[in-house]
Amino acid sequence: MLPGVCQQPFCLFLPFSIYTIANTAMASSGQLHVDFELKSPAGKVWGTIRDSTTIFPQALSHDYKSIQVLEGDGKAPGSVRLINYAEGSPIVKVSKERIESVDEAEKKYVYSIIDGDLLKYYKTFIGKIIVVPKGESSLVKWSCEFEKASEEIPDPSVIKEFAVKNFKEIDDYLHGKA
Repeated sequence: MLPGVCQQPFCLFLPFSIYTIANTAMASSGQLHVDFELKSPAGKVWGTIRDSTTIFPQALSHDYKSIQVLEGDGKAPGSVRLINYAEGSPIVKVSKERIESVDEAEKKYVYSIIDGDLLKYYKTFIGKIIVVPKGESSLVKWSCEFEKASEEIPDPSVIKEFAVKNFKEIDDYLHGKA
């Protein structure tokens, strides 16, 4: 068997280039993870995530124009939020997210992007945030699962970097309020 060569009987009737194009046009999926420490206690970081509808546009106005609750209370699973990003946002200006699950005890928040600019590049995008107490500080674990719209699309590393930058700025914001 040769790699990249169709071994199915129907392939005898297809020109090799058509099979190759069809085979490489399939989107790929993947995951990204990043763990980082913040100076703020886990409870404060978690509270900021839970109140991000209000806090993010105030504390990070250079990145978030507004976050509007469209369905639910903006905190419970099933809630839908419309996020309008400011000019500093890398590739996304508008995004609609659904909160998939929240675990208060584990400080875990899972969301999916259901509409907006990001879906031009990724068929699916699911983010997860876990806040772990670490003495007087905290460890944030951010991850995402994604399916690319096409092979040419890079992994969403820019989104990962944006998340880390936002949390570090939130950490500074929380320390400025202390």
